[in-house]
Amino acid sequence: MKPVRTFRGVVLRDAAERRPSSRAKQQNPAVSAPARVRVGREVAGRGGKAVTVISGLPFDETQLGELATRLKRLCGAGGAVKNGVIEIQGDHRDRLVAELCKLGFEARRAGG
Repeated sequence: MKPVRTFRGVVLRDAAERRPSSRAKQQNPAVSAPARVRVGREVAGRGGKAVTVISGLPFDETQLGELATRLKRLCGAGGAVKNGVIEIQGDHRDRLVAELCKLGFEARRAGG
């Protein structure tokens, strides 16, 4: 039997003795279902100006930037990538949903 190591009354275990936590299982979700892309419109915090928001894309920041450039050029508008979400100035939901569907995403309009 191994000697028990303690630190201030707490039993310490080696890394080999630890069981995999449920958190480790949650970090690797199954990628069987296609990503649900939502295209919505936001006005809050922008002085009443509408912004089209695209969320749910399974890309990293560089790929999101490339896609955002393509979509901004399509709409003829400005925009940005913030916190994994593409924001495009103006209300272009119908045009963006059609383009994302052409690219193979399951895109849907969100909101009213």
